[in-house]
Parts: sequence; C-alpha cells; structure tokens
Amino acid sequence: MALRGSLRAGRALLRAPGPPARGLCGRVRARRGAGRARGGRGAGGEALPADRALRSALQPPAFGFLFDVDGVLVRGSQPVPAARRAFQRLADGGGRLRVPVVFLTNAGNCLRSAKARELSQALGLQVSPEQVILSHSPLQLFSQFHQRCMLVAGQGPVEENAHNLGFKHVVTIEALRKAYPLLDMVDLSRRPKELPPPTTGFPTIEGVILFGEPVRWETSLQLIADVLLSNGNPGAELQDVPYPHLPILACNMDLLWMAEAKMPRFGHGTFLLCLESIYKKVTGRELKYEALIGKPSPVTYRYAQYLIQQQAEQQGWKAPIRRLYAVGDNPMSDVYGANLYNNYLKSAQQNQVQAGLKRSPQAASPQAEVSLELRNHCNNSVESCESILVCTGVYRHNGDVPKKTVETVFHGHRDFCFDPSLVEASYIVQDVDDAVQLAFKKENWS
Repeated sequence: MALRGSLRAGRALLRAPGPPARGLCGRVRARRGAGRARGGRGAGGEALPADRALRSALQPPAFGFLFDVDGVLVRGSQPVPAARRAFQRLADGGGRLRVPVVFLTNAGNCLRSAKARELSQALGLQVSPEQVILSHSPLQLFSQFHQRCMLVAGQGPVEENAHNLGFKHVVTIEALRKAYPLLDMVDLSRRPKELPPPTTGFPTIEGVILFGEPVRWETSLQLIADVLLSNGNPGAELQDVPYPHLPILACNMDLLWMAEAKMPRFGHGTFLLCLESIYKKVTGRELKYEALIGKPSPVTYRYAQYLIQQQAEQQGWKAPIRRLYAVGDNPMSDVYGANLYNNYLKSAQQNQVQAGLKRSPQAASPQAEVSLELRNHCNNSVESCESILVCTGVYRHNGDVPKKTVETVFHGHRDFCFDPSLVEASYIVQDVDDAVQLAFKKENWS
C-alpha cells in the first residue's frame, strides 16, 4: 500500500535499531548583548557578522538545518519574532547563509517561488526556490506517472505545480465537474437546472494527485470517489468496483497545522481521513496510496539531504555534511519524520539498507524506487538527523519548557505505525532562535 508503500519499504529500512531519541533540555538561554568586545566578538561571546564569513571559509560547516515553516518561522502571515534573530546568527555580514539550510514545509497550495518570496520577506534575507521543499516537491522523481492523465486536487496553482513537477496531462476537479455537472449535487445552487447533454471526448483518468486540502471538500470527496469507483470514467454506470483502484499520490499528511488562531486548524491529513473513511464505508475495502510524501515520509527527508549536500557543494564547502538538525513544531510530522529518518541513517551505517530492500516485497513500489534513486544521488556522509521541537506552533506548553514530549493521541497518518519513541524530540527549546543556538553549541560553532 502506499506508505504501506512509503512505510513498509520504509519500515524494512527504518526498523533497524538506532539510539533512542533523547528527551531534554530546558530552554537554551543565550546571553545576548550589544556592543563590541576585543577579538571581533560580541558581549555574549558570539562572533560578529564580519568574522562569520571568515569562519565559514576557514572551517566549512559539517552540518545543515531543515526548518519547518508554519509554527516555527511564521504563524499564518505573521513572522515568529525569534525567526529573524535566528537568521541573523546564520548569516554573515553580507546576508549570505554560512550553513546549508532547507525549508521543509508540508504546505503545497503554492509555488516554490512564491514560498521563497514569502520567506525572504519574513526573514529579511534572500531565500531561493531551490532551498524550499513543499510537500509535493519529491513528485518530480515519480517519472513513471508523468505521462499519465492525472486528476489533481487541492487549491492554488495546482495545474502549474503539476506541470512544473513533470506531469504532462492533468485534469482539475473543476474541469471534471464542468464536464460531468450531474456529479456535484451537495450545493443546491450549483445543481444544473436542466438535464445536460452526454459528455463526449473527455479523457480517461489514470491516476489521482492530492496536493492539499481543497476549498469545497464535498465536491472533491465526491468526484475523487467517482473516479476511483469508475476506474477513471466517472460518467459510466457503476459495475463491479475495480480493486486495486487507480494509483493515488498524496502530499502532506498533517492532521493539524498552526496559523494565527489560538487552536490548530484542520490540515490535508484531515481531508485524507475523510476520503479513506468514505471509500471504506462504500466499498468495504481500504483506500491505498501509491505514495505518501511530505513529512514524515523518509523520501522527503532523503530529498532534503540531497539539497543540503548540493547547496554545500555549490558554496565550495569541502567538509562533508555529517549532521542534520530538523527544527519543527509538530511532534507527529516534524519530530516523527526526523527520528524516522535518523533511524534510516543508522541502519544505512550498519550496511542493512541494501539487504532490507531486497527482502521487502514492496521494494518494487514507486516509493522504494525513488528511495533507491535518491540514495544513488546522495553521498553517504550524513550520520544523523536530530529533531528539535519548538514551542511556538502546534506543540504548546504551560510554564517551563518540558524535558520530553507526552503524546497520548496519535495524530499521524493511518499508514504510519505509532511508536512513542518516534515522537520524542531529541531536544525541546522555546523557539527557533534557541534551536539555532543549541545546534551551534553542539557543533562548537559561533
């Protein structure tokens, strides 16, 4: 199944024992001070911007950051106050990053270029689209589906996103609704007043891409179900229900996400839950995914590692990247995904990855094929992916920063097993600035 095509292939790779995630740590408080001290250091002992570029040149970084966006750097359209402080530490005097950084977000209803512009404005430095991984970005690697006629669901520039990822033939939910106006019947005002003529010449749909939560859930749920039940011909009469159904590529499994409201908002994971429940109630069978990508999928983290290493090479930093620090606000996607990938890295070091893939019956799945392709393009220098949980988004606390996460309800996707150790962050800090300081201290970096 999908991530029982992401996961089963993943679990064979990722179940290898690794060190347990470490709970920790009270808030990492840094001394901040103004003024200039001798030797080019600030009053708190930190390197000043002019010295940072020299430091990067003399001692290239052996680590990189994977930053979540919503709840870590921004809340809705508003920057988190600590975000600019964090990136002032990360940049040199010319505003250039001294450490490779990737922005790893489960957002998907926008273009990478638009998200890069939004981050540039929020952080006060230039962010390129190549530094941004949206939930759907790894779909460009699923080339076996690029020539198929795919139904795309979500909001925003879904057609443009699909074409940018390599898909040649796409049909939107709105185009499908207009072609078959009798399918969308919940909203009385949108029902046709007269019986429309039969639809002719509409292409057979060969797969479904779920980019993110749509605006009209009832319309998307109905039409996606129609496509799956009719094997891509929603105008046809229902005969035997085809099973397995058409391939589904789903992006972003977040049940909840954090915007300006005091409580978390429904995410695309909630929409997937609705679709899965409806399909099983109607057919008596489980909805299957050909791929589930976005956090916490290991494929997404592998892709992020590839971009981190590519960034370091382009900057001319010769030191191999050894460690990744994944900073997020959601235990069920950010922490779970980072810890899952950390286990993958540990198993790779024990030379168990190849054997695990050969034994797994899902090794021929599209998700596993993409994992192999990415492995071939990444060097094997990365040894760990540490999870750092901040308290400015989905995860909240009262009083002092806790030393460990306590999750009593599993908000992860159905196809990911609940393992309490995977939602226990390596470190918990107050905000992203504290996360950067923590990583710098571990790396003896300033």
